[in-house]
Amino acid sequence: MTALRVIALWASAVVFPLPLMLVYDAISTEPVVLKQLVLFAIIAYCWWLLAILLSVRPRWLDRFVGLPAVYRLHGVLGIGALVLAYIHDQNSYTSNRLARTLGDWGLYGAIATLCLAVFFLSGWLVDRSVWLLRARRWCERVLFRRQLSLWLHRLNFVVVLLIWLHVHLLARMNQYALFMILFDFYTVMVLSIYVWKKWVAPGEVPRGTVVSNEARGTSTRRISIELDETNEAIRPGDFFFLAFDNASEISCEAHPFSATDADQNTVTFTIRQQGDYTDQLSDVAVGTRARLEGPFGRFDAAVQQYDQDAPIVLLGMGAGVAPLLSLTAAHHTRRPIRLLWSVRTVEDLYYRDVLDEYQAASEGKLQVTTSIGRFTPEDLNRELAEDVTRTGAFFIVGPSPAVLASQRLLRKMGVSRSRIHQERLM
Repeated sequence: MTALRVIALWASAVVFPLPLMLVYDAISTEPVVLKQLVLFAIIAYCWWLLAILLSVRPRWLDRFVGLPAVYRLHGVLGIGALVLAYIHDQNSYTSNRLARTLGDWGLYGAIATLCLAVFFLSGWLVDRSVWLLRARRWCERVLFRRQLSLWLHRLNFVVVLLIWLHVHLLARMNQYALFMILFDFYTVMVLSIYVWKKWVAPGEVPRGTVVSNEARGTSTRRISIELDETNEAIRPGDFFFLAFDNASEISCEAHPFSATDADQNTVTFTIRQQGDYTDQLSDVAVGTRARLEGPFGRFDAAVQQYDQDAPIVLLGMGAGVAPLLSLTAAHHTRRPIRLLWSVRTVEDLYYRDVLDEYQAASEGKLQVTTSIGRFTPEDLNRELAEDVTRTGAFFIVGPSPAVLASQRLLRKMGVSRSRIHQERLM
């Protein structure tokens, strides 16, 4: 079922440009070669618009396929649109100098946006190189201290505006009234949805008040937010995009954090302080108002897909135990669970007492193992029985490089890719 949902998501990249393509192909009298280049440009423009639509993070789409699948499509759309736009730019021609200039500027802006997004907003590079990860963190701390993703989205809007003007200046395009009406409808519809979600609808985002902000371990904060209204949509393992109001030292940009439990009245976050934003969390005072966009996540839905007797293996690293603690609280009396939690120091085992309570109440269903330092291949082979490795469902949460390394290790141990679910912390 999940695979069919992902296929349906990717099919949107084919369906979305079709009306514009079919209309232009039906009414255009241009030579076939030139028409093909125009169709490439139409696809690229529609993919940029579709990427903007996906960037508003529809909750229904997250519950349908999960945000990681949405982000993957978002990234591929950006690369595909740039390739088609480049082919169009290098092989088409126009006598309108302004139209040509606007098209070139749009292409350069798209290249800049994609390069910055790949380096700063995705894990395609930095998750696989510790040096690139350090370089990104340095740039975020020194050069881009506030709201980088917001400015990248604004640059994307500039690109769309330049291409929109470019099309309106081209005689081979603006002579077809039906096409131009549909073209403008696409643009206005997408931008209106974005403006609504980002500037109007935020008033409808769940809000709450910080009721506690405590240190946990050597570099972690535990922040609890009492919601103004009960949120019945919250499920175990969910995460939110969290932002604070009137906290002058902290960016008002929302950042993703996992909830420690599935309490629908008070949401608690366990956050490791390792970046410019999270380093300032100790300054958030009790009584600060907060916005919680969400909830997002498919961990609980993934657990429900497995047979009641199938072993669940939860592998958490540091603050990555937060969503796994939530899953444990929900299922420790009903399902066999193996929870493996690695930390840097003994002081970081701040939830050991909670886990001991869950283990005592589980009647043997829950087994918890903690480690100072990462679990080695020998540790995992010792802790996980052969039948667990062969049939278990694995949930991994932690820093991106550690999650990828653990995933590779489990694959070598014989765990199929379909049984590995992961969430990477920024």
